Formats: sequence, C-alpha cells, structure tokens
Amino acid sequence: QVQLVESGGGLVQAGGSLRLSCAASGRTFSSTDMGWYRQAPGKEREFVATISWGGGRISYADSVKGRFTISRDNARNTVYLQMNSLKPEDTAIYYCNTARRNLGWGQGTQVTVSS
Repeated sequence: QVQLVESGGGLVQAGGSLRLSCAASGRTFSSTDMGWYRQAPGKEREFVATISWGGGRISYADSVKGRFTISRDNARNTVYLQMNSLKPEDTAIYYCNTARRNLGWGQGTQVTVSS
C-alpha cells in the first residue's frame, strides 16, 4: 500500500524557517514527479512546488518563489521543502503528493507562522 507521510511542521515566528519532509513507502518514487501542496483554513488546497523525478525541473507558486526550496533524495524515497522567511500567510497544512496529485492524501503537517 502506497503511503505518504509528511513531517517537520510546527509553530514558528514570522521570518523563521522550517524544513518539511515527505517519506514515501509502498513503492519507489524515483521516477515520479513530486509536489508539495498546502491548505489554509477555509481555503482550497493549492500548489506550492513540484520537482521532476531527476530534480532537473522545478516550479514554484509565485507566493513562495525565492523563499521555499523543494528537493528530493531518491535513495531515501523522500521529498523535502525548505521554507525560509516564513510569513503568517504561509500558515496551512502542508501535503505532498505526485505532481499529478493522483495518490491518496496523507494527514499532512501543520505549519503555523505567528506575526
């Protein structure tokens, strides 16, 4: 059974940093484009960043460009999201999935940024 487990969230002050991890199990994702998504209270889930299977193609939402960095370690079947210069509007539950969003969603990891 395929499972995605997100971790690394927490409470941080504005301007702080967090590093999220997404560990995949049940199959290898080394040939799959992966992404991070987030859902703030009362809002739709939105795209944050995607990375191609080899890491050569990366895209970001305009709202996080220059502050967030997506990366992956295929040997560990893990995708990361380094988040710097966090803002209160980054507060959300963060999820990972494939770039096509075709897997079941995990529980996500809560990120709360205080002003």
